[in-house]
Amino acid sequence: MKVYKYGANVDTDVIIPARHLNDPSPEALASHCMEDIDADFASTVQPGDIIVAGPNFGCGSSREHAPLAIKSCGVKCVIAPSFARIFYRNAINIGFPIVECSQAAEEIQAGDQVEVDFSTGTITDTTTGKTYQAAPFPAFIDGIIKSGGLLNSLKERGVAK
Repeated sequence: MKVYKYGANVDTDVIIPARHLNDPSPEALASHCMEDIDADFASTVQPGDIIVAGPNFGCGSSREHAPLAIKSCGVKCVIAPSFARIFYRNAINIGFPIVECSQAAEEIQAGDQVEVDFSTGTITDTTTGKTYQAAPFPAFIDGIIKSGGLLNSLKERGVAK
């Protein structure tokens, strides 16, 4: 899982620029993901790749298109020291895992190969051999992610149709 690395305060307008919200399909969003800070991202990202970023990832507007664009690219997860609260909620609501780990976010470099075990919170940089410990998801969040999002989770529990 190759790492794409970005700095602090990556906002939702950079993750998916507003000019591309006319077509909210996952494929269209994915094709423009991160283009204002990394023009090659959408054409080079591979399923299972990981984004590592600085603090306050996903700040800015509350559009849920931002985590959807990243998820639709096939990104496995985002690792950062912190996330904007609304981005965090939107990511979990669509079943996209985000992991808070300051040390991993600081030390992991672009191009490193990284594996994440969500059940234990273990992040392994196989390039350097270093291992980092994040908090594993609480059971209810893990269930939402494994179900593919909040709505699917509620349907599986018979709470929604």
